[in-house]
Amino acid sequence: MTEPRFSADEVLDLWFPDNGHWKDAETHGAFWFERMQGGMDQIIIDQFADLTRAAARGELDHWAETPRGRLSLLIALDQFPRSLWRGTPGAYAQDIKACRLALEGVRNGDFEVLAPWEKTFFVIAISHCEGPDHLDRMRMITGLAEELIAQMPEPIDVMGAGFRAQNLRVTGIIQRFGRHPHRNEILGRLSTPEEEAYIAEGNFPHEQDKPPA
Repeated sequence: MTEPRFSADEVLDLWFPDNGHWKDAETHGAFWFERMQGGMDQIIIDQFADLTRAAARGELDHWAETPRGRLSLLIALDQFPRSLWRGTPGAYAQDIKACRLALEGVRNGDFEVLAPWEKTFFVIAISHCEGPDHLDRMRMITGLAEELIAQMPEPIDVMGAGFRAQNLRVTGIIQRFGRHPHRNEILGRLSTPEEEAYIAEGNFPHEQDKPPA
């Protein structure tokens, strides 16, 4: 029997190190900073490029048959492309699929069995995906965000307020523009005058050190 070329566990082992980051706010903050600020780019480019391409081609869809496999696939579709194809349209090319995967996981109960910091990546994937229902989705995940905030262990529960504020901030941007304007140049979209002013400020949610990106 041929061994599988890629493993969901290798994604989870990379993305969620068993270093007790949930036991200390500073360590947990470093966990988020590394993932939200491009600190994982080089290892993804060097070691996970083929896996990311395989996920984008649909070759790893069977991972979604289990909750943790779904989480692994979600990371490979939503997070890894942002490192591998940063600054290109490819960074966002899997957003629709990742969003659907996350929403399905919320509906089928996969979301419920995960740790709060793992659940956060479902919320992030849902918030990343542009589309006509974007604002409705942002309002929907407010409840999911509050659920996972309530489940944070005591050593890191102080981070809940930052996560809540960030989620509200993204909701406000979508309510205001209907999309993420900072992507306009990369995607070849014309910006409205209001978007141009926003872009000129350069203060985007994805450049903050708290999720979602």
